[in-house]
Amino acid sequence: MRNKQDETVILDAALRVFSRYGYKKSTLEDIANELSMTNTAMYAYATSKRDLYEQTVRYVMKRWQSSVQQAVGVKASAREKLTTLCESALYYLAQDAEFCALLRSDPGIFPMFPTVDPYEEINRDSVLMIERILQFGNKTGEFRAIDAAGSAEVLFSIYKNFIIHTYINSEEDYTSRYLPLTLELLLNGLLHP
Repeated sequence: MRNKQDETVILDAALRVFSRYGYKKSTLEDIANELSMTNTAMYAYATSKRDLYEQTVRYVMKRWQSSVQQAVGVKASAREKLTTLCESALYYLAQDAEFCALLRSDPGIFPMFPTVDPYEEINRDSVLMIERILQFGNKTGEFRAIDAAGSAEVLFSIYKNFIIHTYINSEEDYTSRYLPLTLELLLNGLLHP
């Protein structure tokens, strides 16, 4: 891709087209038309439709991740950081109709049982964000000593379950019904004090 401004414009247009038609029905010509450019000019930005699609998904996932990091970054306690991470990561999607449409047309973006995760690098960064919060909570004494890496993997799996139910299966009230309970269990446990 040429420069940052071009990249954002191209990827936003590609997101609109892919979310409207899905990957299979979208063409580079559709995206070129969205940008008022020639089909040939699109090849200066991407080598193929698949390449542009993967760049678009990475772009929107990193934008989502950045929004969550900003929300978490302003919180002081580990409890606030973890709660904010869970809430902002899930409710962000409610504000991004194009990304939700993309998820519905391609649930493989968040495979529940991945043998191959097409966006492993980005998802790994999300797991590390959770892990850092758990380590921070352990360091401040808010959380007990746990295997932060393993616990982060478990929490990310729960998170993917919420994404699948709420945004891929379109169970709109799933997050509002079960996130408070999940946070209660996570932060307070099952054992009677």
